[in-house]
Amino acid sequence: MVTTQIFYQPWVFVRGVPAIKFLPPEGPPEIAFAGRSNVGKSSLINALVNKKGLARTSNTPGRTQELNFFVPETTSEMDGELPPMAIVDMPGYGFAKAPKDQVENWTKLVFTYLRGRATLKRVYLLIDARHGIKDIDNKVLDLLDQAAVSYQIVLTKSDKIKKPAVEKLIEATRGRISKRAAAFPEILATSSEKSEGVEDLREAIIKSVRAG
Repeated sequence: MVTTQIFYQPWVFVRGVPAIKFLPPEGPPEIAFAGRSNVGKSSLINALVNKKGLARTSNTPGRTQELNFFVPETTSEMDGELPPMAIVDMPGYGFAKAPKDQVENWTKLVFTYLRGRATLKRVYLLIDARHGIKDIDNKVLDLLDQAAVSYQIVLTKSDKIKKPAVEKLIEATRGRISKRAAAFPEILATSSEKSEGVEDLREAIIKSVRAG
């Protein structure tokens, strides 16, 4: 059984990174959350660590403008089972209420981070269950494949559609990524509002961190 106790420890915000030169030194393993603007990244991170308000949420697309780093307050391993790690909340891509040059800067920051961060173990690419994979998501999938960055699809807001539709979407999504070299084959369905699938995500994260 995978121990997920680390997510029930106090987590803290470390820093926001507006440019690559401000990245913290490479240290513990990192997992990152990516997705279209307003897909629910911040809400899922808050549910993941069971702490409201750790990651800022907003109804305004593009609110997250930096790479935001979070770590457990106690980073030492407990009983040799809990690896220290960091969670990175990445700026949403796609539509954002911001000047074009600012959006381009965010995009460059994210993609440079993905390509060059040796401590990055996996990217969790969030897809709104109500809409599925869109063209802009496919472009990000292409980049992740090219960069050889391991990633896993996580469906968000799965409580907003009926259960049979969720199962159908999981199968369809699995088919769409089946030939992508860097894609992890298991698709996770989550609901931050109802805490559905969150424990499965915790277990997946621990496995990905340990695998490295």
